[in-house]
Amino acid sequence: MDIILASGSPRRRELLAIAQQNFRVMSVDVDETPYDAEPPKDYIERMIATKANSAIEQLNTDLESDKTELSTLSIPPNKPFIILTADTIGVLPDGRTVLIKPTDRNHAYSMWQQMSDNTHQIWTAVQATLVMLTPTNNTNMFKTLWQQQIIERTEVTFVPLTSDMMAGYWNSGEPADKAGGYAIQGLAAAWVTRINGSYTNVVGLPLAQTLALINEANEVPIN
Repeated sequence: MDIILASGSPRRRELLAIAQQNFRVMSVDVDETPYDAEPPKDYIERMIATKANSAIEQLNTDLESDKTELSTLSIPPNKPFIILTADTIGVLPDGRTVLIKPTDRNHAYSMWQQMSDNTHQIWTAVQATLVMLTPTNNTNMFKTLWQQQIIERTEVTFVPLTSDMMAGYWNSGEPADKAGGYAIQGLAAAWVTRINGSYTNVVGLPLAQTLALINEANEVPIN
């Protein structure tokens, strides 16, 4: 079954490619600001559902506007496909504080100081949405047939971080678009003393669990 990865993350693209999945990429733009006092689980589930809905809305808008993106994606009528969405956050030991992409240097420092010499969790939520282009009243529309969410959690322990370490890392430019302000597959690998759980989850997509979700979607009966 065809897969559309509704994500601009190059790391998720790389991981799906490593798993030899055939997929196309579709970027979606959603507001990722957490609500006040929003629990991490509620936030991350809302994000992946919002991204999936945004992708479907975008496809329907392009369909109505007769844009070329649909022909580029090669989506035939009455053939189901999977829209895959994901979101990654860090969560402090209190289980409530969400670590997202840093808005600026001070925000990054604040997160790192809380993770320094401590263990936090990285959560990635993934949603598979089964969608089909369906003729309805002489009008084609993309409709949701099925959807399922998973959340994977991995514990990550950091070394004590000094001001020089944080300054050097921020100046590298690497933290800017990373949940928690760091990339375990990049320079921040030197900060990590141990992980407990899925490594690919920390990178941005729990690969084994995502492949199981894709397989589940492929087995959904279509009437």
